[in-house]
Amino acid sequence: MTQTKEAPPAPPPPGPDPAPTGGASRILQLVLALALITALFVLAGLGDLLLFIAILIVIVMLHELGHFVTAKRAGMKVTEYFVGFGPRLWSVRRGETEYGVKAIPAGGYVRITGFTSTEDVAAEDEPRAYRNQPFHQRIVVASAGSAMHFLIAIVLALVVVLTFGTTSNNIAVASLEKWPGVAQTPAAAAGLRAGDVIVSIDGKTFANPNAMTDIVKRSTGKPLVLGVERDGRLLHITATPQSGKGITVGGQRLQDRGYLGVSITPASQSVSALGAVPAAFRTLWQVTDQEVTGIAQTFSPAGLSAVLHQDTNSRAAQQVAENPGSAPRPVSIVGIANLGSQAEQAGLYSVLVLLIAINVVFGILNMLPMIPLDGGHVAVAAYEWVRTRRGQPYYRADITKLFPVAFLFIAFLSVFVLSGIFLDITHPLQIPGR
Repeated sequence: MTQTKEAPPAPPPPGPDPAPTGGASRILQLVLALALITALFVLAGLGDLLLFIAILIVIVMLHELGHFVTAKRAGMKVTEYFVGFGPRLWSVRRGETEYGVKAIPAGGYVRITGFTSTEDVAAEDEPRAYRNQPFHQRIVVASAGSAMHFLIAIVLALVVVLTFGTTSNNIAVASLEKWPGVAQTPAAAAGLRAGDVIVSIDGKTFANPNAMTDIVKRSTGKPLVLGVERDGRLLHITATPQSGKGITVGGQRLQDRGYLGVSITPASQSVSALGAVPAAFRTLWQVTDQEVTGIAQTFSPAGLSAVLHQDTNSRAAQQVAENPGSAPRPVSIVGIANLGSQAEQAGLYSVLVLLIAINVVFGILNMLPMIPLDGGHVAVAAYEWVRTRRGQPYYRADITKLFPVAFLFIAFLSVFVLSGIFLDITHPLQIPGR
């Protein structure tokens, strides 16, 4: 007599997508928390700062959107796309992907199955894992975040060119300031007006957009002959910069160096819609060239020594804060937010230019060939492609061997970031002006 085994019960048919985690009460809590945070910032007079932080979060999520879209198009399995980190506040599942918001609004992330060779992946998901995709698709997905930053930057550059035209080294007077307790600022006493364009000082034209500010800074009490274009005429106006020591304008304490008492912007000339595209790419190239040079200088032995000197010498740190660009200086998220707040007060042009620079820097740094940055995953994919022999199984690198190096890199980066936060809190950078 033989025994027969009963067939196992058939698995239940797949049901509908799970309901969102966190119902109406969680959504209400999220809305109330955001409203409370907004109210606190506004009451503290930091509404501009909050707006810029929100812009930075949007930029980070656009970075992640680059990974998300390219991974989806390549047929990879994407399981999560979240704003923030930590405990879930609210989420909803659409298909195989969960979208939502987490409690700590410090950026966001996208989770792609099998993004590293060490990740445990279910057998049925292996064919769609990132690590099993063709070389070109892995490169596209890994670099899509940085590509998104450059896409954002070129769009912003196009907006700048179409709105404000192309810039020159000359300086336009946006407005005259009023200094509390001072009858007339140097600019008002000299007869400068809003709309004037300063084209020279003491007969010398400007070699770069910061040249005028640099001259004014070091000319306290020294009469300067300004070449000024006004209503199609060239005028010569004498102005004597005054020290800003003890003067506060718009909640910002001025430094002990020369000021004229004007809000300034680079002078510009309009361009046609057809000429805007090449002009935007020239603007992007100029910003990229400046930022690459700045990053190289900061991470050079001399740059790291200068940063250490600022960390241990308050006077040196203050000098760099008052004269950005005079020495390498790390800028943390605290410093970026501070510069963003200053830029918003200076006007839309300053905000757009700062956002272009931020996106360029993010795009470059993310492509450094080191795990866990995007560039590290590109480097791993390239190494595996080089090691794979024709007709042989695809070579898969053991990235655990990179962990000690990655740990040292992260440790160095953490110290560098903490240094930037310390300097940004104790000696905030000041956008050049006045």
